Amino acid sequence: MRIAIFGSGGVGGYFGGRLAQAGQEVVFIARGAHLAALRERGLQVSSIAGDFTVHPARATDDPASVGPVDAVLVAVKAWQIPEVARAMRPLVGPETFVVPLENGVEAPDELSAVLGARHVLGGLCRILAYVTRPGQIRHAAIAPTLAFGELDGSRSERAESLRRAFARTTGVTAEIPADIRVAMWSKFLFIAPVSGLGALTRVSIDVLRNVSETRQLLVEALGEIAALAAAMGVSLPPDAVEQTLAFTDAIPPGGTASMQRDIMDGRPSELEAQVGAVVRLGARAGVAVPVHRFMYAALLPLERRARGGTGAAA
Repeated sequence: MRIAIFGSGGVGGYFGGRLAQAGQEVVFIARGAHLAALRERGLQVSSIAGDFTVHPARATDDPASVGPVDAVLVAVKAWQIPEVARAMRPLVGPETFVVPLENGVEAPDELSAVLGARHVLGGLCRILAYVTRPGQIRHAAIAPTLAFGELDGSRSERAESLRRAFARTTGVTAEIPADIRVAMWSKFLFIAPVSGLGALTRVSIDVLRNVSETRQLLVEALGEIAALAAAMGVSLPPDAVEQTLAFTDAIPPGGTASMQRDIMDGRPSELEAQVGAVVRLGARAGVAVPVHRFMYAALLPLERRARGGTGAAA
């Protein structure tokens, strides 16, 4: 397959790198020093699933120079989706499909608004990976998994073609769930509370889960999203909260969420796409989300400062 990776940081670099390692025709959309390093030295990945290098790595900051591809994997920050949706138009031909690998649940609708719903699948990933220096990525924890599928729940050859491409890789498990929206909300159930509470407390996930007071806040926050999903017609498993707690308890010591790291480092974050989304959707659905509302209000000043100190966070 001819696949474009739009956003070649920890997530996009890892999954795109594994595809390239397996012989797929991959082009990385990147910029700045990271782009220069990819062009000069290739992509170097240090991984708990095995280190590897992709050299040469095809990389560019100009989607128009690539032209239409079979698939686009979107791995930018969630708040960048509206902008990159417009920028990726040259990559999208009549048969191209786009798979967002974002932490929130709103990316498919945002991409559809620009590219057309027929081009967009739902998607998610699970991995803890980040750029250590330009051209170098560290996969530090969590077995890398991908899930994607048609938003209407139908089976399609295009989704199967991408699954087959990942089946040829090492260090990745890819699946097409029966309901991609349920899968996306199941991840959202984990990532929004952990990110928000981690950013507030500034401790790693293992510390957060092992202090009884913060663990109780985590349990309450999980319950809020489970109730919100039900109100929005998303049928999470009855034991979704318990499953998410078990997953959280299995994360190795020292792990943190990307939103937490961004806020702690004073960078723009996915606050709006994660905690903010729970608040907005809760208001729309008439579901009380007091823990998320508090987290959002407490973190919003930091987000605004990171974005220049004026206006609401994007």
